[in-house]
Amino acid sequence: MKSRNLNAPDLTKYPPRSPRVRLGGYVILPRCLDKGRAALAKKNGEYHFNCPVDQQFLTFAGINVGALTKQLAAGKSDGEILEWITAHSTTKPAAWEIESWSAHQSKRGPTNVKSREFFINTLSQIGKNREDITTWFDLLDLDDYVTFGGTA
Repeated sequence: MKSRNLNAPDLTKYPPRSPRVRLGGYVILPRCLDKGRAALAKKNGEYHFNCPVDQQFLTFAGINVGALTKQLAAGKSDGEILEWITAHSTTKPAAWEIESWSAHQSKRGPTNVKSREFFINTLSQIGKNREDITTWFDLLDLDDYVTFGGTA
C-alpha cells in the first residue's frame, strides 16, 4: 500500500503530542498516531511506535497494530482513524469506560520494582530535582521538553 503521509510529523525536530491529549476521549491515541505516521515517513527520531504506552491504548481499544499501521499508511486523518477504531474495536468500550480508562492512565505511575527503577533512572537523567514528576505522563512530557532544548 502506498503511503500518503505527506503531513507526517517530523519527530526529529519536535515531539509528538502529549500523552494527555485526547481523541475520541482516549488519552495516548494522538501521540500514538503521531509516532506511527512519523515511523512510516522515517521521521520518528528516538520515538518508538507500538511502545508499551501505545500498547496500553491498543489493548484497551482492541486494535491490532498492523491493521492500524495500514490505516495510517493510507493517509487517514485523525477523525478518519477514530471512525475506523470505533468500527473495528474488538472491545467496543463505552464512552464512560473510555473516560475512566483515560483518567486512570493519566494518573498511572510505576507499579513494580523494575518499572520504578526505570522511572527513577530516567528522571535522574533529565530532571533529578523534580519531585513533582510522579506519573508516566509527567515523565514523558518532561522528557519531550528536555529533549528539544527545555530545561528541567
